[in-house]
Amino acid sequence: MSRIMGMRGFLTTSVGATSIGVTCAAALALPLTLPATAVPARAERTAATGRVDEAAVPGSTRSLPLVPRARGLGTAPEQGLYRAGVRHFSLVGVVWDDPDAELHGRVQVRTRSTASRAWSGWQDVETHNEEHGADPGTAERSSGRVRGATAPLWVGDSDGVDVRVRAAPAAGDRGDPAGGPDSSLPTGLRLELVDPGDEAPPQGPPADVPRTGGTHTDATVAAYAANTDLVPYGALEIPQLGRRDTEQELARLDGGVPRAKPYIGPRPPIVTRRGWGADESLRESGFIYTKTVKAAFVHHTASGNNYTCSQAPSVVRSIYRYHVKSMGWRDIGYNFLVDKCGSIYEGRAGGVAKAVMGAHTLGFNSNSMGIAVIGTYSSTKPSAAAVTAVAKLTAWKLGLFGANPSGKTYLTSGGGNLYPKGKNVRLNVISGHRDGYATECPGKRLYAQLGTARSGAARYQGR
Repeated sequence: MSRIMGMRGFLTTSVGATSIGVTCAAALALPLTLPATAVPARAERTAATGRVDEAAVPGSTRSLPLVPRARGLGTAPEQGLYRAGVRHFSLVGVVWDDPDAELHGRVQVRTRSTASRAWSGWQDVETHNEEHGADPGTAERSSGRVRGATAPLWVGDSDGVDVRVRAAPAAGDRGDPAGGPDSSLPTGLRLELVDPGDEAPPQGPPADVPRTGGTHTDATVAAYAANTDLVPYGALEIPQLGRRDTEQELARLDGGVPRAKPYIGPRPPIVTRRGWGADESLRESGFIYTKTVKAAFVHHTASGNNYTCSQAPSVVRSIYRYHVKSMGWRDIGYNFLVDKCGSIYEGRAGGVAKAVMGAHTLGFNSNSMGIAVIGTYSSTKPSAAAVTAVAKLTAWKLGLFGANPSGKTYLTSGGGNLYPKGKNVRLNVISGHRDGYATECPGKRLYAQLGTARSGAARYQGR
């Protein structure tokens, strides 16, 4: 198989281009709700259609409609659902029909552990998730499949769920004279129960190679091939490189022309999509690239901190499935994810060294990348390992495109609640999500660490 084009070709690829040197099949027409049955780790294609057999897709998503609950006189509308003895799930979220509608109110869940059989206490689910997503006017945003949604919440292996969604009281309601902006709830509220699948991490090279007619779908071939300018096809991890080797790699990706003084940090290890177990049949085929990467936006997933580092690949698979199957995005929104132990994971497919357009900072997805630290950092301080990983990742990735992580840059807004479409905005090269959109993300405690990440990244670049 011929190797895909180098860095220089991708830097000149316009938004909307989907060629990566391999032909991608049309997006698979999978339904929004998959059966919640146990399935094999590898998806097989049926002889009749050549498409992935849905019953063989690892993991599952159950989508259950919420129902109105009785309320007292003068209290706000409430919907909910109680289910015990459901098939296993590990992540929950609530979605609704209109992606532009906001949920003004409170969402809480409690779940029953499959290990202890005990019910958890009530946990709040972050309701303001509309600030993540594709830019207005893009094909991804206007696909007709996108839904409004809460942030996903990781709850661990569970088989029971109780959810309640209560609207903010309207002005003048008893008990809350100030009230909220609207006492209604969005239409089409549904509870999403996500099972990431419990497949073991793959071992060694893929069972087959491109063009052999084996079990790989075209989407899998494309995802694996997108990184073959760095590692062999189907690698589980992109290994770390020292400074000299990273500079040599940069020259190769630049077409063999070395830069006079390359400012680039050593490449950190990155777990590939195959390494964390992405089911490539879920996402849309093809990739979308922008011209360059001028800035990095740091996020938190707001999915809670109750995960172990060994569970992190399952959390990533769950968020991927939630973004695609529940929220209707073309792929996971973030370009990279970082866990509390400092491991870095490839996010949206298309190649870790390339300018892949994500859906992370509504209005500023062009010419930027999104990095999500897994967890909730409103009141919890992120680990030093996670902050260091962000610094190392940005030092390398921004260095590929000549960006100074301690500097400023300009991005053109695609539209949002802080800046109108078309406005040229001056931002830190390493910014928090809240710098481009009025949001709490990436949480107060993580946002406070961005100065450390900037100085660390500049130091890794040799500045």
